[in-house]
Amino acid sequence: MFLEKVKDTIKRYNLIAKGDRVLVGVSGGPDSLALLYLLNDLKRALDLKLHIAHLDHCLREDSRGDRIFVEGLARKLKLPVTTAGINVRQLAKRGGSLEEIARNARLGFLFKAAKDTKSAKIALGHNLDDQAETVLMRILRGAGLYGLSGISPKRKIRGYEIIRPLIETRRSEIEAYLKKKKIKPRIDKSNLEDIYFRNKIRNRLLPLLEKEYNRNIREVLSNMAQSLGCDYDYLLRCAERRIKGSRSGLNLRRLKKLHPALQRLMLRMSIAKVKGDTRRITFQHIKEIEDLIYNRPVHSIVDLPKGVSVVKSKSYLSFFRKAKSSINT
Repeated sequence: MFLEKVKDTIKRYNLIAKGDRVLVGVSGGPDSLALLYLLNDLKRALDLKLHIAHLDHCLREDSRGDRIFVEGLARKLKLPVTTAGINVRQLAKRGGSLEEIARNARLGFLFKAAKDTKSAKIALGHNLDDQAETVLMRILRGAGLYGLSGISPKRKIRGYEIIRPLIETRRSEIEAYLKKKKIKPRIDKSNLEDIYFRNKIRNRLLPLLEKEYNRNIREVLSNMAQSLGCDYDYLLRCAERRIKGSRSGLNLRRLKKLHPALQRLMLRMSIAKVKGDTRRITFQHIKEIEDLIYNRPVHSIVDLPKGVSVVKSKSYLSFFRKAKSSINT
């Protein structure tokens, strides 16, 4: 049942094709372990070339044990493995959220490992429960359509495809699969503590909603993310067609004629083009740019996080990033 369900997800979203070279992110926990064993079972039928990747964030005293465990697992399955360690707490002293720094460190490691191993795809073990937690977190933080679309089954970043074959599978199904195969994962005890926002959602809010309001809340949130993701994808394609080839910025006359949904998406895309992403860009930032477009005089400027500025000329809205030296002064 578990295997067939994941196969359906892989087929529905076209996550894996025959002959693919796939880098598998393995922490040693239940989700990534189940993903690895599942892909290893499919390896022969799909002629897959698998390579394991493990990053030690050095956040726990026993984290080195995870690395040793994954290396031993690679030997057992006769699969190549790349491991590394990054002291995330040390990096966090320079400023920034510990969670965001850990995420960026992991992505950077995975992209480098994918490049070194010539893997076009990176498989991660996010499941349906992770999806529900993510959507609920973003609702509480006030996300838009993109944020509420949650964790995509497949997303292209920096030329690599991030795939999540377990995204429609419950955590309980994963645990049952491992138990049946007599596979014992490593357990991160910090997930049981309400230290981080996600842990509070997982350990307190979701169980409350499940018990008191809707016992299928996880599936409801996951289905909502899937539906909104489809809507967002359509809007994104419409916006991409309109923004294509706009080297001088966004033409104000044309921009004003568009529906606000497309306008806002094009603003975010333009910001991402110079900033690299839209992290820390809030709804209030977008509203301020809209005020710049419709109410403020020519040559007015809106400053955004990470040194990004938006300038209004007579005919265009231009986006640029200040030099680092000027940001620090």
